[in-house]
Amino acid sequence: MTELFQHIGYGAIFVVVLLGNAGVPAPEESVLVLGGYLASQGRLHLPLVILVGIASASVGDNLGFWAGQRYGRRLLERLPLSAERKAKYERIMVKHSAWAVFVARFIPGLRTLAGPLAGIVGVSHSKFFVANLLGAIFYAPCPVLAGYGIGYGLGDHIEKLRRLAGGFERVAVAAVLCALVVIWIRWQRRAGRASG
Repeated sequence: MTELFQHIGYGAIFVVVLLGNAGVPAPEESVLVLGGYLASQGRLHLPLVILVGIASASVGDNLGFWAGQRYGRRLLERLPLSAERKAKYERIMVKHSAWAVFVARFIPGLRTLAGPLAGIVGVSHSKFFVANLLGAIFYAPCPVLAGYGIGYGLGDHIEKLRRLAGGFERVAVAAVLCALVVIWIRWQRRAGRASG
């Protein structure tokens, strides 16, 4: 995977983090950690990895916000949560809007729901935009710097393990891509059944 990211780097980070924040299951934190690791090895530039992480997280959440505004309750009904949890998250978003958006950024699972839910309950876009951007500014550097620290401290050992793993890396990337395609197809089928 590191070889793949070395070649497509910033674009891959942007797309995966954007998808994860827009509501599509994607390994966004892993990709940010990997970006930090590659920066520690001199293959990517640390400030650019952080900026791409911030931008893609913010844009992805704004897409989720737009989807929440556009599709409203229909989108909420399709979320894989119990009715009680949906009601709880909705109450929190209505009561704390901007703070809920900011804090959700740091909670896996809720991060994906914050944008659509804010759009559904009618949080103003300006409030959402500011809280979301601030959350992204504080969130994105954390996994990137963790990856950088891991690479800086363990880089030589990781490189040796990577060489030993050899072809496994390609198999793992292919498996992840296949899994994403299957998830996307199932998501499209559910969307078709829900609208039809």
